[in-house]
Amino acid sequence: MAQDLTQHRPGRAIALKLCAVFLFMVMAAIIKHVSGKVPPGEAVFFRSLCAMPVILLWLWQRGQLRQGLIPSNLMGHVWRGVFGTTAMGLTFAGLGLLPLPEVTAIGYASPMFTVLFAALFLGERVRIFRLSAVALGLIGVMIVMAPRLSVGADDISQAATLGAVMVLIASILRAMVQIQVRRLVKTDHTAAIVFYFSATATCIALLSAPISWVVDHPSFVWVRPDTAIVMWLITAGLVGGVAQIMVTSSYRFGGASMLAPFDYASMIFASIIGYVAFDEVPTGPIVIGASLVIAGGVLIIWRERQLGLDRSKSKPNMPPSGAP
Repeated sequence: MAQDLTQHRPGRAIALKLCAVFLFMVMAAIIKHVSGKVPPGEAVFFRSLCAMPVILLWLWQRGQLRQGLIPSNLMGHVWRGVFGTTAMGLTFAGLGLLPLPEVTAIGYASPMFTVLFAALFLGERVRIFRLSAVALGLIGVMIVMAPRLSVGADDISQAATLGAVMVLIASILRAMVQIQVRRLVKTDHTAAIVFYFSATATCIALLSAPISWVVDHPSFVWVRPDTAIVMWLITAGLVGGVAQIMVTSSYRFGGASMLAPFDYASMIFASIIGYVAFDEVPTGPIVIGASLVIAGGVLIIWRERQLGLDRSKSKPNMPPSGAP
């Protein structure tokens, strides 16, 4: 039987999760900084490729290199990579068109779609409480996006509208990633899930290079970046790899329901980094909408925790009750 490496150390778990959230925001800021100089597909390639050495070293240090390199469900990893890589590319494109806090706020829609997709694809029963939380969150997303949906806007506003739509689609795809990961954890080791996302993302992003042969548009044409841009891209990959390891490690020391609310610290980090690095200040709709989305997300997390406690108290011979 495999040794259980988990420990209950909530302080360390929270510290790791907050560090991971902060580093992901740093990575997003770096991508935003270089967004006008390299296409999204190329940025995804560098981010994924440069994260792989960090992840491999981590797996080797933990003695999980074999589990990470030998998957049980290869096609499951491929589909997870397709959804995740597309979401990453759309988010990177959106970062070049929108303020960092706005991208972060729209991205909070992902847990709402995860609840809906869990009902559709995993057969989970979703009752009125969680549906109400989802509705609250989606109303918040619409408030954030409302200023971008005006008719007859100028070219800059139209570009921002496109960015908002891309980030929303990315949040839907990230929800699909979560559904796929729920399936993968039943057959594959966590090490394989972590490694094969970076591996498949690197390969899929590389496939975007030939698109420039038939589509002559800056969003697709790969470029030869100068040394400074290459260093920024490498840094983004390394930072993303370390963040991925930290968020994975945090779950060794604390439960998912305890750590999930700390994802919303990203709005604080995004606001600070956006203001310092890009002179961006969250607007009224972003603040109001993000507050509603966060409220909906916290309600979902709370309800998931309650359901988990209820299931843990159930007798072993009782069938699991449907989730409200």
